[in-house]
Amino acid sequence: MSKGFDKEMDQELQAAYDAFLFKYEGTYFQTGYTTAQVLDSLKDMTIRDSDVFLVTFPKSGTVWLQQILCLIFSEAHINMAEDINSRRSPWIEYNLENLDFNNRPSPRLFSTHLPYYMIPEELRTPKGKIIYVYRNPKDNMVSFYHFCKLFPSLKKANITWDAFFDWYMAGKVYGGLYFDHLRGWYTHKEDFNCIFLTYEDMIKDLKSAVLKICEFLEIKLDDEGVDRVVEKSTFQNMKKDPLANYEFVKKQFLDQQEGGLLRKGTIGDWKNLLTVAQSEKVDKVLQEKLGDLPLKFTWDVNEE
Repeated sequence: MSKGFDKEMDQELQAAYDAFLFKYEGTYFQTGYTTAQVLDSLKDMTIRDSDVFLVTFPKSGTVWLQQILCLIFSEAHINMAEDINSRRSPWIEYNLENLDFNNRPSPRLFSTHLPYYMIPEELRTPKGKIIYVYRNPKDNMVSFYHFCKLFPSLKKANITWDAFFDWYMAGKVYGGLYFDHLRGWYTHKEDFNCIFLTYEDMIKDLKSAVLKICEFLEIKLDDEGVDRVVEKSTFQNMKKDPLANYEFVKKQFLDQQEGGLLRKGTIGDWKNLLTVAQSEKVDKVLQEKLGDLPLKFTWDVNEE
């Protein structure tokens, strides 16, 4: 069994983790990357009909979808400057470069990990389009854990899997509780112009996912254009692409010497880390929180 994060945790690690996050409106955000004032201002953000928002719980394929969307726009000859993907599809809640969103040409791409109730109000009119991508929670938490090890403060404090598992299951990770994030967006999807995709379906059939996204965005690409998007969006090619792999992030923010942001890109890696008891706990909470919804979860790469 994993140790309770609020009882037997190493004090240095607990202090480092507490400093890493702050809580606002029922969810957690990274300290120093945004503020309550910024988060409040997003509700009044002006939305255009042509805006496209990529919404995910952290570590659910955000970087992958940024690549796909940027490539689709590029293949469609939509005006988009050659730049790193984090500027072409910036996070609205983590605007570290102080980009002026209002001066960006249409159509604009945005990324966010916000829960549905903190999203800009005008998206409910509905204006713009939202693509929500989710991943099975076991692989998601493993990916999230390895990502957290890239943050210098948590790496220095020797973050452990058992500690992170308890934080994750308590919703004490940035993005909040996975199950609440997914449930909130799914049960309010009719309020928005929104489609849902799964990370696992994209791994199994990336071309079908690209075609589905194009159809939703009402963008028509020829067969060669679709194939180029698929080829440039493979895990192997993204790891080599400086516009997509986030290797530009400075070491004081993410220490990628022992592993980058793009790690494995597979299904079922959770079997290498979760104990039987941990896996059963996830199953139990998943049933309690999401069992009444027609959501699909794929746990193994060989599943049909």
